[in-house]
Amino acid sequence: MIPAGIEVWVVDDDSSLRFVLEEALQDANMITKSFESAESFIAAYDNSSPDVIVTDIRMNKLSGFDLMDSVQARDPKIPIVVMTAHSDLENAVLSFKGGAFEYLPKPFDLDYAVEIVQKAANSKNEKLPSNQTDHPPQAARKIIGKAPAMQQVFRTIGRLAKANLTVLIHGESGVGKELVAKAIHDSSARSKKPFVPLNMAAINKELLESELFGHEKGAFTGADKRRVGRFEEANGGTIFLDEIGDMSLDMQTRLLRVLAEGEISRVGGQQIIKVDTRIIAATHQNLWALVKSGKFREDLLHRLNVMSINVPSLKERKEDILELAEHYLTLAANEIGVTQKVLSQDVEEIFLNYAWPGNVRELVNACYRSTVSSAGREIQSYDLPQEMRISTKSAGSEGWEESLISWATEALESGNAGEGALLDLAKPQFEKALLTAALIYSRGKKQDAAKLLGWGRNTLARKAKEHNIKI
Repeated sequence: MIPAGIEVWVVDDDSSLRFVLEEALQDANMITKSFESAESFIAAYDNSSPDVIVTDIRMNKLSGFDLMDSVQARDPKIPIVVMTAHSDLENAVLSFKGGAFEYLPKPFDLDYAVEIVQKAANSKNEKLPSNQTDHPPQAARKIIGKAPAMQQVFRTIGRLAKANLTVLIHGESGVGKELVAKAIHDSSARSKKPFVPLNMAAINKELLESELFGHEKGAFTGADKRRVGRFEEANGGTIFLDEIGDMSLDMQTRLLRVLAEGEISRVGGQQIIKVDTRIIAATHQNLWALVKSGKFREDLLHRLNVMSINVPSLKERKEDILELAEHYLTLAANEIGVTQKVLSQDVEEIFLNYAWPGNVRELVNACYRSTVSSAGREIQSYDLPQEMRISTKSAGSEGWEESLISWATEALESGNAGEGALLDLAKPQFEKALLTAALIYSRGKKQDAAKLLGWGRNTLARKAKEHNIKI
């Protein structure tokens, strides 16, 4: 239900967006005013104030963040909806830390925007003052993603910046769960304290207890001195427990006590040690299924799952693939000390169509490997790992015989192949396919490819030019 007489002020330097948003809000029986700059908003705000503010971030002089600072200083209860075309993690975190009620990446659905404004109006009396920050978290610059699923991740991280809650991160292997955990830590009040990551699947079960909680001298064979565990190392900060589903039931019981009491004791010791350590856990497994099979404690799952984040797989965020590739090609070139490589058009298509079973981790490896293997500045298909070339060519396609029949049928139906001319028409197609295959098989070595085809190097160069293949 919309409260009567709700007044909404819209601030954006894009006049067309102001117009359509005002129209939508007015159709929902709201009163609107619009401003083309933060300065004109602030001048009007000195004399009166709205019930809800909708503002862009990047404007000519003062930004949306400057506007938010001005509003927060005077009345922190006014809900502010932030909208921006620059929808990255840094802006999401700064928006929520600056007091935003919600964060809308452009372009957005108008009906959804109206719904958000309605919710903001209804929540005005419940809104609490925010804790602001003068600088963005370092980790915010490391996560890339314009896909809607990643925008949801950014919004959740932004909301967690002011909440000291336990978090459970879900996602396939290689999606970047640790990067998300680090971003949560760096966005929080614990950012100046340690972030301690630990992979449950990578540590021997007999040693895990000592790794987590430490041990006293003489606690077991080889314990020649006292050792502080990871929970004590992370005191005041955050411990990230990756692959939590691989933790034994005994260790789950001990972890439950830490969550419930905030206390640990070292292996072989009697002293109770208080720790103030935030726990962020992650898994690629279905923990509810593990609960049903008796392999995971249900009470521990409830303790861990206070807030949850689902990190999408790379195939669920294809619009981010090329931007991610450019980012990691830059990093690879800087680390290896070579000129940055770029993807050829063919390789861009392969990247976009490949299934990426290893997710972002596999993409990173492909970028580093291609940077090393590519002789020129432009990465060609033969510079890629073989599994990517084969998988992309076969995924979602028919067998080569069916594909050839389909091509020939289209040629005949289109009238391009006269009587007796079909083979002549197909010859260039065969040549191009064979030349491409030979280059892939020889990893771009022209002399080896020429031998495979029974050609001389000059013939190979001429044919490559005819078929517009870069070698």
